[in-house]
Amino acid sequence: MTMIKIHFIEHNGTEHVVEGHPGQSVMQVALDHQVPGILADCSGCLTCGTCHGYVDDAWMGRVPPAKSDERELQEGLLSTTPNSRVTCQISLTAALDGLVVRLPASQI
Repeated sequence: MTMIKIHFIEHNGTEHVVEGHPGQSVMQVALDHQVPGILADCSGCLTCGTCHGYVDDAWMGRVPPAKSDERELQEGLLSTTPNSRVTCQISLTAALDGLVVRLPASQI
């Protein structure tokens, strides 16, 4: 099975390059590799937003847009930007190989 590489960049600049399988969420890959900064308190149920990340500008056109329920949840998150995403809602595909996700200073 083809693995998909994701670059997680912590707020302090530390980079974690990890791999996941097609169909996994970006959040799940972060948890599988113990990437600091992804708490995922609700385990991907779209109820907490503690897997918030910033999709790198170069990748925004390749990541499917957020649906209305994700956009509503983002309204209550800290430090959101136009490229904010709840990473449990991004499903990996081959087109996302090399995806860069920057992490906020805090999830809470």
